[in-house]
Amino acid sequence: MSGDDLFGLTETTAKDVQAGKTSPLATRMRPAGLDEVLGQDHLIGPGQLLRRAIEADRVQSLVFYGPPGTGKTTLAGLIAKHTKSRFERLSGVESNVSELRKILFSAATRLANGDRPTLLFIDEIHRFNKAQQDVLLPDVENGVVRLIGATTHNPFFFVNAPLVSRSLIFELKPLGDEDLIALMRRALEDKERGLGDMSVAVDEDALKHLAGISDGDARKCLNAIEIAVLTTPRNGNGKIHIDIGAAEQSIQRKAVVYDGDGDAHYDTISAFIKSLRGSAPDAAMYWLAKMIHAGEDPRFIARRMIICAAEDVGLADPMALVLTQAAANAAEYVGWPEARIPLAEAAIYIAAADKSNSAITAIDAALKDVKSGHTLPVPKSLRDTHYKGAERLGHGKDYKYSHDYSGHYVEQDFLGADKTYYIPTDQGREKKLKERLEALHRRGKTE
Repeated sequence: MSGDDLFGLTETTAKDVQAGKTSPLATRMRPAGLDEVLGQDHLIGPGQLLRRAIEADRVQSLVFYGPPGTGKTTLAGLIAKHTKSRFERLSGVESNVSELRKILFSAATRLANGDRPTLLFIDEIHRFNKAQQDVLLPDVENGVVRLIGATTHNPFFFVNAPLVSRSLIFELKPLGDEDLIALMRRALEDKERGLGDMSVAVDEDALKHLAGISDGDARKCLNAIEIAVLTTPRNGNGKIHIDIGAAEQSIQRKAVVYDGDGDAHYDTISAFIKSLRGSAPDAAMYWLAKMIHAGEDPRFIARRMIICAAEDVGLADPMALVLTQAAANAAEYVGWPEARIPLAEAAIYIAAADKSNSAITAIDAALKDVKSGHTLPVPKSLRDTHYKGAERLGHGKDYKYSHDYSGHYVEQDFLGADKTYYIPTDQGREKKLKERLEALHRRGKTE
């Protein structure tokens, strides 16, 4: 029994080991230079800030964030390749404060001895707790290390604000289908790192299917084409032919890109609310369906809809708030999947209703005045009179009881200053409120 047989290695596998092809295709096909990076031209295209900084070795502390498979780790590796700094790498999942302190101490020692500066790459930096992130702060601020953090979460939510303020934030975008197809073609043609020596033919519709299913994730796409190639038998001509059927079998059903506490969570609810505000019920149904499919908490959806009903529909149609509150109660009572029905009903009503933001505009304008420090004293005529001595202080003097007057209204000063916060619109039912207030004001001027 040979050594190869002992470890179960076929002749092909042994050659792959010798050629260094046992690592996943996505790893082998990592870009060797900036020009090989696809889908991030807004960051490293010719003349862009990040590219200029990398090429000039003037990279300061950075945070890369974006969905999986968009090139965060790849860019960190390319920076390490171009920089003259010592490269240290940590994982936000596996590393601890002790390990972090050792690296920072070594970096400070090298710097004090005139040695190279240190570039510290932390993958999944959002996994570092506050204490770990706080340990980093002084040495990042003092230039002991240049930090590159990578995260799938929005750093403005998950990375300490002082650390974010000392770093340049770059958002990586999901790769487009054309970029993913180009990436697969590159892997199929590359004989050293890719699959170019395996005589593979892939149908165009198969490439498009894999690209579309991958949701902008280069790693997922390359893993899928590799599985398709390695599991498809050769035909009579000795070639591996990947058709649409093989492509469909090589990649799992498309998963909804949705993380319960990250960007997709906030971006989807944002799109939902903006669709309601924009009177687009069809778009609202899609974003609602996405959240339902992803298992979002119905109470979270309902809370945001209640806010929207008050903020964006407001007094143009007060029933929107009533209906949405009822839908929230119903959804919490019945749970999924039936909760989708009252939530959809309320969402369609909000989207189709007349819109007015006069309520939030009014309260925000008043809050701005209050927060400015110019607090108005309560006029004496409006002050509490339900205690002994109030009358001696002049409280309640000259107050006019509205119900004693015709139409239950009488003109008087309720603020002690000339301020206008509520500006009614002509939308829906609010138009009647506007007409009534205007009539009362005209009456007050004639009395």
